[in-house]
Amino acid sequence: MVDTRRQIPGTDRVLSEPEVAREVARLGADLVKRAVHEAQRSARDDEIAPGEVVERTLAGLPASASAVRRVLNATGVLLHTNLGRAPLSEAAVDALRHAAGTTDVELDLRTGKRGPRGASVLRALTEEVPAAGAAHVVNNGAAALSLAATALAQDREIVLARGEMVEIGDGFRIPELLTATGARLREVGTTNRVRLDDYRAALGPDTGFILKVHPSNFVISGFTADVPVAALRELDVPVVADIGSGLLRPHPVLPREPDATTSLTDGADLVIASGDKLLGGPQAGLLLGREEIVQRLRRHPLARALRVDKLTLAALEATLRGPRTPVERALRQDPEQLRLRADRLADALAAAGVPATARDSAATVGGGGAPGVELPSAAVELPEHYAAPLRTGEPPVLARLEQGRCLLDLAALAPDDDDLLRRTVLGVR
Repeated sequence: MVDTRRQIPGTDRVLSEPEVAREVARLGADLVKRAVHEAQRSARDDEIAPGEVVERTLAGLPASASAVRRVLNATGVLLHTNLGRAPLSEAAVDALRHAAGTTDVELDLRTGKRGPRGASVLRALTEEVPAAGAAHVVNNGAAALSLAATALAQDREIVLARGEMVEIGDGFRIPELLTATGARLREVGTTNRVRLDDYRAALGPDTGFILKVHPSNFVISGFTADVPVAALRELDVPVVADIGSGLLRPHPVLPREPDATTSLTDGADLVIASGDKLLGGPQAGLLLGREEIVQRLRRHPLARALRVDKLTLAALEATLRGPRTPVERALRQDPEQLRLRADRLADALAAAGVPATARDSAATVGGGGAPGVELPSAAVELPEHYAAPLRTGEPPVLARLEQGRCLLDLAALAPDDDDLLRRTVLGVR
């Protein structure tokens, strides 16, 4: 008997193979060695032949040195928080590549001296929202609100309607975030109704500002009343509007979603928004408003701790100046085209023996934007047992389970990914 274990190539020999050596340069030695050891183990257990160790090593390597994996979003949720919310545009991805090395993020190339950090993206923001006298960027929406509360209301009061004291996800709540800054909350109104006189009665010498929070992840309907920014402006105290989802201007598909331009035009002194939601960019907290207030925030010591890096600045500017983002394209896509895509995909799968059918569906915005709004969509329906192997496959596909069926909703999936989705489903069998 021949001991095949003696024929298993050693680690150094496998690493010296040209194809493997190239992967070492791309991924690093540690990741590749782990794949080599796993392939050698398979050979010792007679799962593969000794001559297949190199092939198995290459097959076991990840796409990148990061454990973060690309996932095909077939949930019908355009901004899926667990999937990183907005997918970036190609323009933003290109900007990331350019910014990955040494850049002029804080250098004036004309003078050779230090320059204002991220000046070009701040210009892009104020050009997109002319109603804003100035702009500032921090690392997310909660950071933006924390900075505003700390700089404008530390040891003072923030007046806030009870119906707007929301939980923003993962157990974090607006009231707790605000009080952690040293501000005090002055609650007004009831859960479902608040009036202008409620705000007026709460104002006093300790008032820092009135906070208007858009409840972007739930809807209260029925016997309700709230006070718009334009009415709050009459009270002659600063008004901060946290619009949440990041629209810079009114959107025809989402007419009820607040936007920065309208809020500022209506009299808000400061608007807070997110970059990775309906704007379609990277995670960021946007602060737009009166120049005096924005400069006060920018010069606060906390601003340094909350600042964004060069990659975020580059991707955000490219999002603002570049072509339509994937989120914007998804919002405006034709339902009939979605159904045609679903029909083609279902027909191709059925022809290969997969029990697939096309059907109309309803997508949602998700990600803390446009709660209650449904968008017409289309999906491919599969048996429920497809969901788990698709989720753990390569690439992973996150589907939606509905009434015991696995739905592949195409609303958040680019048309260019349809063939990849088809091949991934066929690989489940």
